[in-house]
Amino acid sequence: MRTRGGLLLANIIAGLALGYTVTNIGFGDYAELNRMFTFQDLRMLLAFGGGVALIAVVFVLIRVRRTPGRIHAGVVPGALLFGSGWALSGGCPAIPIIQVASGYLPALVTIGGIVFGVQLHRWVNARYLHLDTGSCNN
Repeated sequence: MRTRGGLLLANIIAGLALGYTVTNIGFGDYAELNRMFTFQDLRMLLAFGGGVALIAVVFVLIRVRRTPGRIHAGVVPGALLFGSGWALSGGCPAIPIIQVASGYLPALVTIGGIVFGVQLHRWVNARYLHLDTGSCNN
């Protein structure tokens, strides 16, 4: 039986290992990310694609099944906004945390933008859109 403390420790160790790996690959460096997004250096893009391919193989091996159904109406615009934000800020929501931990304090502005954007989305959705957020509210 797993204890909460043991699970928390395992998550902390996995998070530190992931952060260390991601930092050393260059995913925490804005210049590296910019070169990836402008196709000047395909190394990180290939590393990212390789990671996606690896996890897809693992999902097949452990028999993870996708729940059948249609794609939520917010997936495409959300993906476009997410990708645009990633390209502009130099990181997805986890990267600014790695940047701050690496001493790059301007990433605090990105973290502030993420917090503001999440709150703005919640307000706009509750007031105007009323989109079903599904499992995102769990």
